[in-house]
Amino acid sequence: MKYLHLDLQYFAGEKTEKATPKKRQDARKKGQVAKSQDVNTAILLFFVFIILLVIGNTMKTTMMDMYEKAFTDYIFMEVTEEQVFEVMLDFGVEILIAIAPILLIAIVAGLASNFMQIGFLFTAEPLKMQLNRIDPIQGAKRIFSVRALVELVKSLLKIIVVGAITFTVIWINIDQIMMLVYKSVDSSLAFFGSITIQMGLAAAIALLIISVIDYAYQKFDFEKQNRMSKNDIKDEYKNIEGDPLIKSKIKEKQRQMAMQRMMSQVPEADVIITNPTHYAIALKYDENKADAPYVVAKGVDFVALKIKDIAKHHNIEMVENRPLARALYGKCEIGDVIDEEFFQAVAEILAYVYRIQKKIK
Repeated sequence: MKYLHLDLQYFAGEKTEKATPKKRQDARKKGQVAKSQDVNTAILLFFVFIILLVIGNTMKTTMMDMYEKAFTDYIFMEVTEEQVFEVMLDFGVEILIAIAPILLIAIVAGLASNFMQIGFLFTAEPLKMQLNRIDPIQGAKRIFSVRALVELVKSLLKIIVVGAITFTVIWINIDQIMMLVYKSVDSSLAFFGSITIQMGLAAAIALLIISVIDYAYQKFDFEKQNRMSKNDIKDEYKNIEGDPLIKSKIKEKQRQMAMQRMMSQVPEADVIITNPTHYAIALKYDENKADAPYVVAKGVDFVALKIKDIAKHHNIEMVENRPLARALYGKCEIGDVIDEEFFQAVAEILAYVYRIQKKIK
């Protein structure tokens, strides 16, 4: 029996359950999400080379104009600080205008790739100082972990794929490369631009395929890292809903307080309608508070007995009427005015009580 108890504790502590929505939300607030950096890199490269394909000719023209200007307009200039600054500013503005579309598409692609994976998320939690990051033992565990091995294999795979694509593109165009010595600068630049875009797009597509596999692994690893044990789920439920034992004590205390308030109203009742043993309904009629009699207390069994004891102590009249007591208990709550169907019966009982009280006085 002892070993069985230990086994149950062991299995209860195993992280076999999927993360709850609260656990996922807490991890997200800390910046812990399933994300592949390779997706960002692949999408960024793909769109950068696409924009290069679109504006490549314009960039080539800009570079040729700069080259021509450098060897025509500026070659005979006097070398002074002002002239050098003017030349550098002129070239800098032209280069900035040429590469501005590439910078813009890179920013958009980077933001879009992140949004595709994790949606909108802003948190400064990863920037906080954490001493465990400089712990040499934890660092060694990260270096020699399964995740590190996967990252190593992935990096080697990317190097091999990109290298193979680059070599293949160059090998296909080897004859044209050998003939560049006989071509003009304009033609050479156009060729190098074309072959660079070919290599870039092919590498980007290959990396995109790898990134899809990597994202699936990151998703799997994230789910694994955030698994919960049955005890974790129970503890989380207790933190959200409160400890059941404490909640039951609070409810018991609330019932006791409600009972005390109800019993304090019994001495003000005009009459107690009984079953006679199981039910007790305390009624009061006050024309300043309501147009009809209302219930100030009600109960069954022990509570009914308590109501009757208080009524005896304060000389409150008790009238036995089994059908009426049952009906009032089932249809009227404490503080409610009695239903119209009970007006006649209750009025007769109150008239009887008032006559008795008048005779006593």
